[in-house]
Amino acid sequence: MSKGLDGRSRDRDGEIRHKRGDTLVGTLRDTYGNGFASGARSDMRLDTLLKQTGTTSLSELIHGDK
Repeated sequence: MSKGLDGRSRDRDGEIRHKRGDTLVGTLRDTYGNGFASGARSDMRLDTLLKQTGTTSLSELIHGDK
């Protein structure tokens, strides 16, 4: 698979993959720093964090895109 923007992988059809909902906040902190989702436990799942914050994607959560 070819690398996409910011080193993300692309699917065979060229679409950039989305983070899985079962990714843990602790794992995301390894990528985005210890300040990522500072009020959340490290064992919280991404899909739970998105639901609690009212966001629909990791990008929206990080950049405040809506």
